[in-house]
Amino acid sequence: MKIPALMLLLFSTLAIGQDQPTRLIVHWDKVIGTTKTTPTLQVVVNPPLQRGTPVHDNAFQALHELGADYVRYVPWLPYPKLGVAELEPPKEGKTSWDFTQIDPMTIDFLEATKGHSTILNFSTIPQWMYKTDKPVAYPADPTQVSWDYEQGAELRDPTMKEVAEYYARLLSWYTKGGFTDEFGKRHESGYHYSVPYWEVLNEVDFEHHISPETYTRLYDEVVLAMKKVQPDTRFVGLALAMETNPKYFEYFLDHKNHKPGVPLDFISYHFYAVPTLDETPEVEQFTYFAQAEGFLKTVRYIEAIRKRLSPETKTTVDELGVISADDQAQGEPGHVSKPIPESYWNLAGAMYAYLFGQLTELGIDVAGESQLVGFPTQFPSVSMVDWNNGKPNARFWVLKLLHDHFGLGDNQVEIAPATASSPNNAYLYSLAFVAKNGKRRVLLVNKRDRTFDVSVAGSAGGQVNYVDQTTAFNPPATAKLNTDIVKLAGYSVAVVALP
Repeated sequence: MKIPALMLLLFSTLAIGQDQPTRLIVHWDKVIGTTKTTPTLQVVVNPPLQRGTPVHDNAFQALHELGADYVRYVPWLPYPKLGVAELEPPKEGKTSWDFTQIDPMTIDFLEATKGHSTILNFSTIPQWMYKTDKPVAYPADPTQVSWDYEQGAELRDPTMKEVAEYYARLLSWYTKGGFTDEFGKRHESGYHYSVPYWEVLNEVDFEHHISPETYTRLYDEVVLAMKKVQPDTRFVGLALAMETNPKYFEYFLDHKNHKPGVPLDFISYHFYAVPTLDETPEVEQFTYFAQAEGFLKTVRYIEAIRKRLSPETKTTVDELGVISADDQAQGEPGHVSKPIPESYWNLAGAMYAYLFGQLTELGIDVAGESQLVGFPTQFPSVSMVDWNNGKPNARFWVLKLLHDHFGLGDNQVEIAPATASSPNNAYLYSLAFVAKNGKRRVLLVNKRDRTFDVSVAGSAGGQVNYVDQTTAFNPPATAKLNTDIVKLAGYSVAVVALP
């Protein structure tokens, strides 16, 4: 049987790809872009981060030593006493303002990130501000998880001033030494931190199912009230869980839908790869990167809307990660979290590194990994540290590797297109940069749980810094390169530094 010429070329290309190392030829003198993407993370409030736990010191120390900008801090709905400062409505001249459980973690976060930009997001509106058939109860124990605190779809105050004033008082507590409550009583905090960025609510398409129109009105009221407290604070809007509904972007980014003086500094949205229950660890590697490709198509679509309506608005994709199928069932009675394979942390880290690289190519401003601490009952699969002791896992070390080796203003340079004699490896991602100090670096990401050899022209005499399954929960390792060949273990994230 005669084999068509196209199939012969395909077979020969596959054979070359299998028998020879993948060859990367970088055109170091051909600049194709300048990076403006900041790698960072989010810190979600939960009990393991409280003072006195085995996690607290190591986790906050890792956060401090990372030194990242745009770190997102989110006191969130599962723990009302850890995230809501006024749990009962004002009544008969008295209020319920109480920061006893909230302040320790918040202050520790602000101290750990001092000198770097942060994004605060007290995402949970006090439940009593929403209309419900009866008051919504919350646990007396601040460490007890509660997934049904947020109820209702209509605010009791249609002007939205009540919500706006709540957030203005929160900001004043941390920036102006305190605030005056609804009945004219002064509450002193003594805090005078600067809050450079504030994100208005979280995943509004899920939480209270807020429409684009309602959210935009609420955003405006909150921003205008908070700017009276600290005029130089900038704001982040949307924080969408599902970035697939274009109406949120079309409506929110249209300046004519906002009140005069309301800035559109940043928009934000999230992405998690989620496997199905019947997938084995061997299969999940295909799912995660396939879903990541779908997300990147959506990013390009959102970027087209943003550039058309509000090109001055920046973007932070401030939750990037993986949620295991098992975590989806964590709210069910009697659920016991399944053990997580050690290789998972490297796979999730490799997916983040790949998304960081792709978002860098697309010019996205911030790529935030999710999240510092997760633990059984609160998304253990998203954790960047061991929830038993707070020591960083491979996901954290991947972030640090990216943070330490790539900077704003680096020049992205061209990698030579693939040819029949030097084919692309579909399972390898690469990006090359020249730093402002002239140093040349190549980012390599192995999307598969098997080893690949990569030839990086001119790298002999340099070194490779890497995170893979051999480094596990340890910091990135370093090896001297005696040849141009770099051996990438399964799910490896590596930075090749040329001599």
